[in-house]
Amino acid sequence: MKIGINLMLWTDDPTDEALWPLFERIRRIGFDGVELPIFSHDQKAWAKLGRHLDDLGLERTACTVCNVETDPISSDPAIRAAAVQELKATIDSCAAVGAELLCGPLYAAIGRFSGEQPTEGEFAHAADVVREVAGYADKRNIDIALEFLNRFEIYLVNHAADAARLAAAIDQPNVGIHYDTFHAHIEEKDPAAAIAACRPWLRHVHIAENDRSTPGRGQVRWDETFDALQAADYDGWLTIEAFGGSLPKIAAATKIWRSMFADEMQLAEEGHRFIDREWKKRATTGDAK
Repeated sequence: MKIGINLMLWTDDPTDEALWPLFERIRRIGFDGVELPIFSHDQKAWAKLGRHLDDLGLERTACTVCNVETDPISSDPAIRAAAVQELKATIDSCAAVGAELLCGPLYAAIGRFSGEQPTEGEFAHAADVVREVAGYADKRNIDIALEFLNRFEIYLVNHAADAARLAAAIDQPNVGIHYDTFHAHIEEKDPAAAIAACRPWLRHVHIAENDRSTPGRGQVRWDETFDALQAADYDGWLTIEAFGGSLPKIAAATKIWRSMFADEMQLAEEGHRFIDREWKKRATTGDAK
């Protein structure tokens, strides 16, 4: 198991060299790696960041989203083609920075709703786009993890069973499921059953509290979640995803209008301790209590 932290707690542009002291502090806390939001494709900048992270001993994963201009489930073939090209460019950025996994809701535009239930045609479009991108990613030894989101952010894939159905339809060895505890808290009645349902494809996990703040201080059913992950023999990343008010665009997208923690580094430190303690407790004793 490795512990990571998503950098959108601080930035949506990790290539900014002003952030380099932040990476050093993250490493000192004990994180194994960082998760990089990729929304641009300056390959030289990503490669330079990758060399710096190598020097610090920080591994990395990456995340991204699709928008209405690059929506994989659009009825317009040109928009679906644009989605393929944008996601391939994101894979190129992953390769440049040395990220071996790209996660997120890569199958549909976030925040776009039809006003109706998803259709089988939309599902097929999503599978086709991701399948093509997966082939491109496989040549660069990059895995893809598809994140199900809650019903207020997306409408095609809302829970683990949806994600498992999509991963099975894509049927590519480098495509799996990204399980996020924030979205699961909203959409799943039983986190243990949800994790069991996606076990064959489980590739990545976000540790996110129900209010998107410090993990372990909210309402997520953590005991059941950690028990189920260990029962599933999960041995991948446990990556903190939390948001605050430091980035206006992210705050607006995540609807965060109040302060929920004193300091980002305090959140990182407490979150790391929480994950490390809960995982080691189960690994050494098998006792969930």
